[in-house]
Amino acid sequence: MLLPDEPPPCRRLYPDATSAFLLTADHAGRRIPHALGDLGVSEADRQRHIGWDIGIAGVTEQLALQLGATAILQTYSRLVIDCNRPPAAPSAFPEVSEATPIPGNHGLDDAAKHARMQAIFAPYHSMIAGEIAARSARGQRTIYIAMHSFTPVFHGHARPMHAAVLFNRNPRFSLILADLLRAEGDLIVTENDPYAVSDATDYGVPVHAERNGLDYAELEIRQDLIATKAGEAAWATRLARLLPRALEQLEQSAR
Repeated sequence: MLLPDEPPPCRRLYPDATSAFLLTADHAGRRIPHALGDLGVSEADRQRHIGWDIGIAGVTEQLALQLGATAILQTYSRLVIDCNRPPAAPSAFPEVSEATPIPGNHGLDDAAKHARMQAIFAPYHSMIAGEIAARSARGQRTIYIAMHSFTPVFHGHARPMHAAVLFNRNPRFSLILADLLRAEGDLIVTENDPYAVSDATDYGVPVHAERNGLDYAELEIRQDLIATKAGEAAWATRLARLLPRALEQLEQSAR
C-alpha cells in the first residue's frame, strides 16, 4: 500500500519526554497513498474537514513541546481509513462524508480494507499501545489526551461552542478540564457535544485509555479558531497552562 518513498503512517514526537501527558492526533494528516490516487475527491474537498482535522497537527506539535510531552500523530487522511473508528464500522471507510461522495471507497472488498488497515491503522495504534506499555513498565503515569477539531458549521447549522470535552466511562479528568476551560471566561465549552464517545463509533479512547484504566480527555477545538498559525499557537499555550492544572486538581481529589 505505501511505497518506499512515502512517509510512514505515523510519527512520534519527544519519545523520551517525562510528562504524564500522552497526546494523540488520529486525524492530523491528509495524505493519500499513491496507490489510491485521489480517491476521486478534489483537492479542495480533501482540504476540508472530511479529509483531516484542520489545525490539530499544529496545536498538538506545539502543545507537546510546551508540556514536554510525547505526541503520536497519524499521517494519512481519514478518507483512506479513519483511525478513530473500529475498522468494522461503516464510517471507517466512508463512501460519503458530509454529503461528499468518496468514489474510491465505493464497494471496497475485505482485502482492500485489510490492506489499508495493515498499512496505516495497525502501525499507528501499535505505536500508541507500545508507548503506553513502555511507560507503564518504567512507572511513568499516562494521562491520555486525544486531540481533535470540528467544523464551525455542520449541514447548515452553526456550532457556537469554542471547544468540547468528550468522555465515555471515566469522566473524571475530562470534567475537570471542561470546568477549567469554562473558567477562562471567553469560551463556550460543551461536554459530549457536538460528538460523544462510544465503543461503536470511537477507537482511541475506548481501546487505549479506558481498557488500560487511564485518565483521559478527548478534546475538540473549533476549526476556525486554529486555522492559522497564530490560532494554533494560542490554543497550544492555553492548553499547556490548563492541562497541568487539571492534573493537579485530579490528584487533589484523590487524596
